[in-house]
Amino acid sequence: MLYAIMVLMIAKQQEKEKAILLRKQGKTYSEILKEIHVAKSSLSLWFREVKLSKPQVQKITLKRKNAQIKGAQAKRSQRISRENIIIAEASNQIGILTNFEFMLVGIALYWAEGSKAKPHNISQGVDFGNSDANMISIYMEWLRKSLKVSNERITISLYIHENSKYKINEVIQHWLKITKLPKTQFQNVFYKKHNPVTKRKVIQDSYFGLLRVKVKRSTDLNRKIQGWILGITRNCGSLS
Repeated sequence: MLYAIMVLMIAKQQEKEKAILLRKQGKTYSEILKEIHVAKSSLSLWFREVKLSKPQVQKITLKRKNAQIKGAQAKRSQRISRENIIIAEASNQIGILTNFEFMLVGIALYWAEGSKAKPHNISQGVDFGNSDANMISIYMEWLRKSLKVSNERITISLYIHENSKYKINEVIQHWLKITKLPKTQFQNVFYKKHNPVTKRKVIQDSYFGLLRVKVKRSTDLNRKIQGWILGITRNCGSLS
């Protein structure tokens, strides 16, 4: 019995000496535990009196930092992969829209982003603004296909920060391509001078300002859109 205890003590001492040696070589706790199968609390106890040099501490700190970065990158990769799967599955749930469904999509877009008649301006025309290229593209298709509005009745104007003056030609071409309009339908550029507060990264490359799309002679059309919105509201149970 005593012999067995002595053997166990010697083995534990050897484990301790090896752990300390590995620690002085700049190994992290995780790396040491892969070679020596003991509790992490045992390592903490053994390393209390171990004095490491500055280079040794720096090496361990660098390894720990790299491990954290690697772990964060792995988590980000998993998140992006999951995000892509969710988006793809949701996208596949939307089939080809019927003409009526597409009509409703356009009404909802205008409800959210279009100008409505007010008591002080009952002659409000159809006027829609947004910075999302996909939304503008869908809205343009809605005007043409669902409302039968011709290009000649559509004008566009741009609202953009003056910091982007250097690429204004590129921005105009961007919106002409999105709207599928000739340059003759492009009216004005309005430069904003406020100091934008944003946390977005690489904003200069992705920023194309806000586009306003107006339809000439469209007061009655605006009223009709308001009627459609009212119909949706009533049939969704929001109004009695």
